[in-house]
This record gives sequence, C-alpha cells and structure tokens, in this order.
Amino acid sequence: MLMLQNVRKVFHPGTADEKVALDHIDLHVQEGDFVSIIGANGAGKSTLFNAICGNFTLDSGSVRLAGREISALPPHVRSRDIGRLFQDPMRGSAPDMSIEENLALAAGSGKWMHRINARDRAAFRERLSLLGMGLEDRMRAPVGLLSGGQRQALTLLMATYHVPRVLLLDEHTAALDPGTAEKVLNLTREIVENNHITCLMITHNMQSALDLGNRTLMMNSGRIILDVSGRERQGLTVRDLTERFRELSGSALNNDRMLLGMT
Repeated sequence: MLMLQNVRKVFHPGTADEKVALDHIDLHVQEGDFVSIIGANGAGKSTLFNAICGNFTLDSGSVRLAGREISALPPHVRSRDIGRLFQDPMRGSAPDMSIEENLALAAGSGKWMHRINARDRAAFRERLSLLGMGLEDRMRAPVGLLSGGQRQALTLLMATYHVPRVLLLDEHTAALDPGTAEKVLNLTREIVENNHITCLMITHNMQSALDLGNRTLMMNSGRIILDVSGRERQGLTVRDLTERFRELSGSALNNDRMLLGMT
C-alpha cells in the first residue's frame, strides 16, 4: 500500500544548523495496517508525514502509494488519497463556516460546495450522529464555537468522508484533556476499523501506541529503530518500550510528555 525506500532529508545542509531529519528511511505499510509511531521530540515523526504528503523535495529515495510513484506529485494532488489530522484542533476546518458548510467542503473533496439541499443535510446528520456528540443538532453553528474535542472529531469525520487510501494522525489528541482524548481515540479506532483504513498515528502516549492498531514503530534521530507487530508487540509493556529505546538509541528516554504517558 505505502512504501518509502531510502528516504533521506537534510535541512540546512552545509551550515551550522544542518539537521538530518530523515536518515535513509525504509518503510512498507500493508493495506489495512494501523501503525502507531512514537519517539522523542525531533525524532523525525512529523517530518516523515511531511515526506509522505509531499511538503518538501526529498534529497533521495522514493514514496509509492498503491504501487504508484508519488514522489514528484505536489501536496494538493496527494491529498486526494491521503487524509491528515494535526495536533491543533483549529487546523483542518474553517472556523467561520458552519458545521454543515465544512462537511459540504469535505463531501466535495475540497472543491467549493454547491447549494446545500435537504438530501445533503440528511446525509450530514446521519454521519454526525455517529460521533455521539450532538453535533447533528447544531449543523448551522460556526465550527469556531465548538470545543477542541468536538472540532477534532468533526475534522476526523471530514478527513474520512471519502475514505482515503492512507490516514495520517499527527498527535491528533495531544491538545485535548485526557477524558476527551480517550473519546476521540475510541472514535478513531471505530472509524478506522469500520472503513478498513490504512492508518499511521503519531502519539506521545506509549500506552496508546501499544493498545491501538496492529504495529508500533519507534523513531530516533531520523531513523526507525524499532518495528514490532504480532505476538512480539502483544507481549510488550510501556516499560519494555522505554528499555528498548535505551538499548537501541544508547540513551535514556527524556521526553516528559512520553514519560507522563507511562502506566
């Protein structure tokens, strides 16, 4: 489904600020995989997503999606097949537009919507009701008035309105309180499983990285240093992950957000 081969990206090469962001990444994601990705700040997680989305030119390597080479395609073309959610609930929707207008944009695959009719509203109401947040009764309310959790749930619905080939979740619950984050994660699991979406999710919560999906990656210094699935993953604990990080990276994990996620 998604294949990265020898992907390398260096920012500010030849200067004092040179940063190897992705160091010859090889990654093959099978159709239907739900991959959780963990790593300290600066490990290359979001840069990996940016490489998949085409936000910069690769120094070397290639990205293939469903057998098609997409390395030279611009971001707006890739977005037809790739959905993405960000940490900030304010991204991914238009705050001054209503809930139904935002959904109309999603239904139109990013093109300006036609006049919203009764059939549209019925379809939007049905989909919103699946969120369990009462948004189906507030469809004409501006999105900017929603809570962070409501807005992130709406953005998730928008990103999957037309089922993408790949869904990228970039710490999409990190800005939410624990209770709301759990609700959005449960909703994420439900939408991904029901629609059989191939999904990659960056998270700072190591327990979530083990509980969600079928595969866990650990990144450090622009490299994938751990890739576990199946029985090996089922037997892992959060403390096992921190110990694996120490063994594979040569240093102790010192990311406060990740350590707070330990249980």
